[in-house]
Amino acid sequence: MAETTPLLILILVGIRGSVAVIHFLKYFYTASSGTSNFPSYVSVGLVDDVQISYCDSRTNKNIPEQVWMDEMSSEHPNYWKEETKTCWDKQQTFKFSLEIAKQRFNQTGGVHVFQQMYGCEWDDETGEVKGYDQFGYDGEDLIMLDPNTQEWIAPKPQAVITANRWNNDRTIKELEKFYLTKTCIEWLKKYVNYGRRSLMRKDRPSVSLLQKNPSSPVTCFATGFYPNRAEMFWRKDGEEILDGVIKGEILPNNDGTFQMNVEIDLSSVAIEDWIKYECVFQLSGVNDINNRLEKTRILTNESNIPNVIIPIVVALTVLGLTAVIGFIIYKKKNAKRPPSSVVNGQPPEESKFLRQA
Repeated sequence: MAETTPLLILILVGIRGSVAVIHFLKYFYTASSGTSNFPSYVSVGLVDDVQISYCDSRTNKNIPEQVWMDEMSSEHPNYWKEETKTCWDKQQTFKFSLEIAKQRFNQTGGVHVFQQMYGCEWDDETGEVKGYDQFGYDGEDLIMLDPNTQEWIAPKPQAVITANRWNNDRTIKELEKFYLTKTCIEWLKKYVNYGRRSLMRKDRPSVSLLQKNPSSPVTCFATGFYPNRAEMFWRKDGEEILDGVIKGEILPNNDGTFQMNVEIDLSSVAIEDWIKYECVFQLSGVNDINNRLEKTRILTNESNIPNVIIPIVVALTVLGLTAVIGFIIYKKKNAKRPPSSVVNGQPPEESKFLRQA
């Protein structure tokens, strides 16, 4: 089984020259104890990393975070009423699950966090779909579903009994697979359709070449692009370069766009050969942006280098809470999502499994 990275799921978005259009639906749930400055329960929904819903134990109301999500009521009049009920029901489920986890780890007081993320992805070019479901406790992976084998994996011995029970229940496995690859995809497509004007927009970035001093690596910095499914790399004479290159993460800006950077160490390259290098930025549906490395185009002094501020804006309150804990994981098994035309399309609540385990 491939190693799983908590806090971040890395999605391959295609090969050079063809960045695939992949859409995501993700739900994050966090229950905590001993954190008086935060709600004891928070849930957030995202489509393509755009927040679509929010609910917590203080408001007890699930609300739309995008205007186009509010339009769901025209097709499903009880949508937000049902979402609010889901928020309330899941608070009780996660409160119970948190207590079970504390018992499993032989803990009582202190700060503890039980988390889950579930969701699905859909490639609207190839039609390929994938679902994922992960639980975590106190900043570490607890139990997760392998999307390839549909087997539950328990990194912690305290969760082995639960993983075995789920794996041995064929009905549970079939419901999980159906929900993640069918029902979840149905709703993802519906959300993408409602938010198409916003989600499918293409914003070209401004791209700059930066260097702190003549001996420092050269950084290619792109900001203001949307969506975040982009690639940026260095190449020489038309061939991509990997040695001496460090690529940064794609990060959010305060205005809803994104930024990224990739630097290259040219300390061993003669100045007259720098012209052979260029930075390439790729965004699906947009022509490549190529910046040839010319000495006169590099910004070097502080007055010319843009103020690159890395904002922490990823999932509002929920990611603020998980930042404190330093972890975030994925999905939910009952995830009683909005009404669907698929009968029996949602898996049972995870609290039932924990209770029986």
